[in-house]
Amino acid sequence: MLMITVAIHNRDGEQIESLNVDEAMLGGHVRYALLKQAIVMYHANKRVGTAATKSRSMVEGSTRKIYRQKGTGNARMGTVRMNIRRGGGVAFAKLPRDFGKDMPKKQKRLARDSAILAKLQVGNVVVVDELKFEQPKTKDFVKILGNLKIDRSCLVAVSEPDQNLYKSARNIPKVAVMKVADLNAGDICNTQKMLFTKDAFLAVIDRKKDEKSRNNHPAIG
Repeated sequence: MLMITVAIHNRDGEQIESLNVDEAMLGGHVRYALLKQAIVMYHANKRVGTAATKSRSMVEGSTRKIYRQKGTGNARMGTVRMNIRRGGGVAFAKLPRDFGKDMPKKQKRLARDSAILAKLQVGNVVVVDELKFEQPKTKDFVKILGNLKIDRSCLVAVSEPDQNLYKSARNIPKVAVMKVADLNAGDICNTQKMLFTKDAFLAVIDRKKDEKSRNNHPAIG
């Protein structure tokens, strides 16, 4: 059983306590193949797929040949809609399409856990005791990030929605706030650091304990 010690800091960046996290709670090891599949799905689902061009059948013009096939001394030529003529249609026209991909829920959860575990193993997870703001204040949140030595892209995970926190972070480049229940492998891997509130981090661990307990003691009947 491998344990990872995670320090819990206050808003000033001082360590106030620590938690021991069993890697088995997050799958035991990083599933790289599954993680890649989740990241490909994440980027594919961001594609809007609205690019479109007109084919020969969509442009205006006669379907009659411009002149006869033989006897004119010119090269063969079709209709004015041909792709080689000005105003003609595109040879291989783009059509709106759905690039979306999906994965089973269990695979999504395993990929998310692998992403969190990978961040834990390299020390890119920071836990703070709380992030309460009486009013939105970007300057104060930037100061907290500096105290916690977070100077690159960061995903902030909270247990419950907090409008003051969201408004404090929304103008900071490469910083996003997300409920812990909405975490996914794509967003986690898209940032350098993860910042959990203590409540959010415990929610992840407690949820994994509950899932493990249910798997070990399945319902009868």
